[in-house]
Amino acid sequence: MDKNTHMEEEISLKEIFLKIKEWWKYLCSKWWLILLFGIIGGALGFTKAYLSKKQYEAELTFVLEDSKGSMGSLMGLASSFGFDLGGSSDKGLFAGENIVQFLKTRLVVQKALLKSVKEDGRTLSLAELYMDTNRMKTEGLLKKAGNPKGDVIFSPDSNPQQFTRFQDSLLGVIYQRLLTQNIQVTKPDKKLAFVSVKCTSVSETFSKYFSEQLVDVATDFYLRTKTQRNRENVDRLQHQADSLEAALNRKTYAAATIQDLNMNPARRAAGVGAEVVTRDKVVLQTMYAEVVKNLELCRVTMAQEAPLIQIVDTPTLPLQTKKTGKAISIIVGGIIGGILITVYLIIRRIIKLIMAS
Repeated sequence: MDKNTHMEEEISLKEIFLKIKEWWKYLCSKWWLILLFGIIGGALGFTKAYLSKKQYEAELTFVLEDSKGSMGSLMGLASSFGFDLGGSSDKGLFAGENIVQFLKTRLVVQKALLKSVKEDGRTLSLAELYMDTNRMKTEGLLKKAGNPKGDVIFSPDSNPQQFTRFQDSLLGVIYQRLLTQNIQVTKPDKKLAFVSVKCTSVSETFSKYFSEQLVDVATDFYLRTKTQRNRENVDRLQHQADSLEAALNRKTYAAATIQDLNMNPARRAAGVGAEVVTRDKVVLQTMYAEVVKNLELCRVTMAQEAPLIQIVDTPTLPLQTKKTGKAISIIVGGIIGGILITVYLIIRRIIKLIMAS
């Protein structure tokens, strides 16, 4: 029994080796076809590398330091040594992975695209520069934009609320292209607060200034929303302080005028008006001092709650270029071409064998 089983295993292995040898001979007989497709693939790879433009990569790195009091500082210090004390909240706009997603939202990207930039002696929006460098402008596109004679679709710092339906759609197309082809927002280390923003495009100017504007827009929005309540309180207290100061000045001049008119100390009734004005002046002084104190406290609180966004690395010209080498493209294209024709030959022979049986 064991002997028969051993013989069957030997036969099976022999059949496998024979099949492999048979398939190898078949593929070797088609060597010229495989070589031909390998050469074609290599030629296509070379053509792609030759025609492709240089890609300029701009990288901006920043770190967000949020002021949350002494306890927050202690937690941050402990977390830097690998300890988790709890109590941390990742619900903020720039907390955890939120910052990565926020920088890629259409709100931020669209505002950055509408910022102005200078290129070849002219001032235009980053959206216009992107369309120019990526050849997105055609005669039909300009006609749809309602500007068949001009070449400006998105003016710098224009109001998106006044855009036409076509302009909104076009911005949406640019936004999707940027997300899939040009923008890369990452946190190199999940435990650290460093955020890296990369922009890769065929325009050196666009790559540099778009990455900078993207971070500027996001940080400006974050600072405004983070300190909005305290800023409103400061504005309200400042208005009250200005009003009280004006009223106090009027009372001071009124008191001096009454004293000048009533120089006779024997007339007691004449001094009543001066006493009333003086009393009102003291009340206003007290109120003014209290409002100014609250105003300064509000300003200190707003300064403490305002996060510190520190730019660590900024893109500098000339930017780093990225372009696939011709030799690598030829090798990769040749390998892909050879694999594709090999798979085709194998599938075709299997179908023939099945049909023949």
